[in-house]
Amino acid sequence: MTDALKRLSEEGVAIWLDDLSRKRITSGNLAELIDQQHVVGVTTNPTIFQKAISEGDGYDQQLSDLAARRVTVEEAIRMITTADVRDAADILRPVYDATGGQDGRVSIEVDPRLAHDTKATVAEAKQLAWLVDRPNTLIKIPATEAGLPAITEVIGNGISVNVTLIFSLERYRKVMDAYLSGLEKAKERGLDLSQIHSVASFFVSRVDTEIDKRIDALGTDEAKALRGKAALANARLAYQAYEEVFSSDRWSALEKAGANKQRPLWASTGVKDKAYKSTLYVDELVAPNTVNTMPEATLLATEESGEITGNTIAGTYEQARADLDAVEKLGIKYDDVVQLLEDEGVDKFEASWNDLLKSTEAELKRLAPAEG
Repeated sequence: MTDALKRLSEEGVAIWLDDLSRKRITSGNLAELIDQQHVVGVTTNPTIFQKAISEGDGYDQQLSDLAARRVTVEEAIRMITTADVRDAADILRPVYDATGGQDGRVSIEVDPRLAHDTKATVAEAKQLAWLVDRPNTLIKIPATEAGLPAITEVIGNGISVNVTLIFSLERYRKVMDAYLSGLEKAKERGLDLSQIHSVASFFVSRVDTEIDKRIDALGTDEAKALRGKAALANARLAYQAYEEVFSSDRWSALEKAGANKQRPLWASTGVKDKAYKSTLYVDELVAPNTVNTMPEATLLATEESGEITGNTIAGTYEQARADLDAVEKLGIKYDDVVQLLEDEGVDKFEASWNDLLKSTEAELKRLAPAEG
């Protein structure tokens, strides 16, 4: 064992778990991860919930009660997922209190079928915040074009947001702009800015997966030399953008009014390519005021073999830009890649949601009381 997780925390990286299930809550496992593995937050998404609810019998009692009430499948899913998030938020409440609301957070995502509908996303975000009813919740809104004005409106209503599915640097800058616009709205409405928090989930490993696939198709030595470089370069340049925006005059005025910076969150940090070290997207993305949300396998790998050597982002921007430029020169279009990844990300979450609808509907039918 190493003290890698402790060192990571000391470097200013908040460790969040990218997973949640009823079993993890009731078995005491989540509390144990908080106590022993420096976990200070939890993220969820439709895929995580679909997996949790389809495995084991942890949800049978609640499903049976919901079946007896003959609720719709959509309502059943909302009741199940918000119950898990509420319970996890209660377990993390001491962390939230100890960090002044920065950590101790649990994220829950709006219905992914609404990703391209601004008005519906805002309405859903309000509903989820009301349903969970915990101050340490973050409502996840995808960084689609329709999601950007929704982020501004939801933040403007004083609801804390986790912006998800960010792949491109241009879109990330728009996300930060949407956050600042939301804070300005909240300020105009007389809300307490110190109570509004946000993270921007910048996806990492999927960028390498897609670009490496295109590099392998080219097959040249020049191309192969760039394998595994694009995702880190992209994330590091995102941190550069974060530093620029949150040192601007516009930000300074909001900070004086009590606002909190929107932290970059490294998402999709589980390594997909076995040729790479399992902690690549942890070891190489260490910088102050960031979050790394890890699947449990990555968390445990970091505990076992993570190499935390201090800030691994500072001083890398020139090389990062050169790496992305070199990929572009191969004929691999950055804009095409990031748009594809966003589209696929929305589609994957929507497919998981539809699977969740089907499996929950089947369970409600199985557990429904006999007629008469």
